[in-house]
Amino acid sequence: MDLMNNSMISEFVLLGLTNTWELEIFFFFIFLLAYAAIVAGNLLIVVAVTFDSHLYSTPMYFLLGNLSFLDMCISTITTPKMVTDFLREIKTISLWGCMAQMFFLHFLGGSEMTLLIVMAVDRYIAICKPLHYTSIMNRRVLMGSVLLSWAVGFVHTMSQMVFTITLPFCGPNIVDNIFCDLPLVLKLLACIDTYILEMWINADSGVLATICFILLLISYSSILFIICGHSKDGISKALSTCTAHITVVVLFFGPCIFIYLWPLSITWVDKFLAVFYAVITPLLNPAIYTLRNQEIKNAIKRL
Repeated sequence: MDLMNNSMISEFVLLGLTNTWELEIFFFFIFLLAYAAIVAGNLLIVVAVTFDSHLYSTPMYFLLGNLSFLDMCISTITTPKMVTDFLREIKTISLWGCMAQMFFLHFLGGSEMTLLIVMAVDRYIAICKPLHYTSIMNRRVLMGSVLLSWAVGFVHTMSQMVFTITLPFCGPNIVDNIFCDLPLVLKLLACIDTYILEMWINADSGVLATICFILLLISYSSILFIICGHSKDGISKALSTCTAHITVVVLFFGPCIFIYLWPLSITWVDKFLAVFYAVITPLLNPAIYTLRNQEIKNAIKRL
């Protein structure tokens, strides 16, 4: 497969968020600070979970550390490029750079999607089967679950990229967004019909995200329903934990569903969802968990 020989386009132009110089300078500092907070917050959780023996041996915090690592990687794929583009008059990205962005976004996104399901299963077992929790969620199961999430992400991205990478990009090279994503890039293929491929990508990403989202909501609703008969203290603690998890699920799956399953074809909405997915969600996740969790705050203080 010789991508360059089959392509008439060697780079893409990203239009970004705005063409106004004053706003670009403003956004530069805002998103630079946001990315610094993303790296600092998520890295702090990863370090705390890794070096605190209690957190590392607890399944929920072990999975949370992996979630923070994925969030940090997803933001790193897009945000540094977006920040530096605010200082450029012409915002370009190479063809291979665009392919790399799409590959890793779907790889890491599919992995996080699976990891959130694993975290829901972990909470169900911890709350509904507490006596068997440590035997079920042992170290081998945890490592296997994390490896499974990475494997699912790899299969998910390869099922789309294996078709995309061989296409002849012979249309316009302007992407009206802050980073490359499959639905936008496929619209630039003027010399072939991409309807079937677009339908496959929407089904692969959108329908899968929607199904996982519904299953996660059902699972957390079942947990809350089961614990209604327990003590008020147990209900309060479980409700606090499940609320944090549900908030993360909504923040992660919301933009995915709108981008792939229910595309609005409204430029400013697409850009807002892209910023939400790449910047806001990875920024809020550490705050949601650390501000609501005393054990993580204590571990950070010890570090």
